Amino acid sequence: MHDTDDTLNLPDEAATIALGARLARALRPGLVVWLRGDLGAGKTTLVRALLHGLGHQGRVKSPTYTLIEPYQAGGLELRHFDLYRFQDESEWEAAGFRDEFDGHNICLVEWPEMAQGLVPEADVEIGLQIVPHGRAARLRAYSEAGKRCLNAL
Repeated sequence: MHDTDDTLNLPDEAATIALGARLARALRPGLVVWLRGDLGAGKTTLVRALLHGLGHQGRVKSPTYTLIEPYQAGGLELRHFDLYRFQDESEWEAAGFRDEFDGHNICLVEWPEMAQGLVPEADVEIGLQIVPHGRAARLRAYSEAGKRCLNAL
């Protein structure tokens, strides 16, 4: 299912930040959001803007080495995954990552393809692409909850 499919032009970082802030208002507990795109496409910038949009005051760093960073913001529990360096299925179980997808946490997953078959299916997928004049963001819904989220944008 992806009858909700929009492509947005993000001419500069401010546009990416604005999208993150809008997305923050549309999130609901339990959503799984996949973030796809090459290195430097703006995935972490979008997550940072989303967290700040929820009122998070602290630093938002990419969990490149820890693979996950937990956040509480706007009354929500969020988990930011960066699976770029993920290598081993046993690491998934040992780290307890499966337990983070509990239907309550909002899981924002960069590089979901690195843990294919382990990461639950996305409710929403955001593909960021570097284009000649900034970035393009393709938003797709894969569930009813995902459609409600994107419709709220």
